[in-house]
Order: sequence, then structure tokens, then C-alpha cells
Amino acid sequence: MTAGLMAYMLISVTMFGLGIYGLMERRNLVGLLISVELMLNAAGINFMAFNYYLMPDKVDGQIMTIFVIGLAAAEATLFLAIVFAVFRYYRSINVEKVDHLRG
Repeated sequence: MTAGLMAYMLISVTMFGLGIYGLMERRNLVGLLISVELMLNAAGINFMAFNYYLMPDKVDGQIMTIFVIGLAAAEATLFLAIVFAVFRYYRSINVEKVDHLRG
């Protein structure tokens, strides 16, 4: 039994929705990072599913997915550097305590 395009879309929209929910509800910087990574992985699943079902001979979806993976790696690196800097200054990674960075 093979899964169709709608099954991949359902998995992707569920992952994306969980990522958005995590962004709205988390107060921890690491939780926010995980939510953003979940959303990027959902986009990668969309690219691969559409590539497989709509353009089986081309590699456009695969190239875009590799680009999304590279973007996620760069984003995680920068985000973790910010988390370490915030923790060193505030001794907490709670988002509500970091509102003093303005200005």
C-alpha cells in the first residue's frame, strides 16, 4: 500500500501546525528553536512530496529540500549562539525576561 500526496500533505500540515503552536505557546528559547525546526521540516516534506508526485523526473524538490536543511542548520547555529549569549547575560532562557534588549 502506498501513501498518496494527501497523506504527505496531512503529515506536513500537522507538523507545521504543531510548530506554529509551539512558537505561540513556548516561553523557552530552546522550545522556540525546536518549533522553527519543525516548521522547516514540514516545508521539506512538502517539497519532496510535490516533487515525487507532480514532477517525478526532475530534482527541483530535492534541491529545495537540501536548501531548507542547510538553512535550518545555519538558523540553528545562529539561534544557539544567541541563546548562549542571552543565558550568559540574564542567567535564564525565558523569553519574557529578555525584553531588555531593546535599544
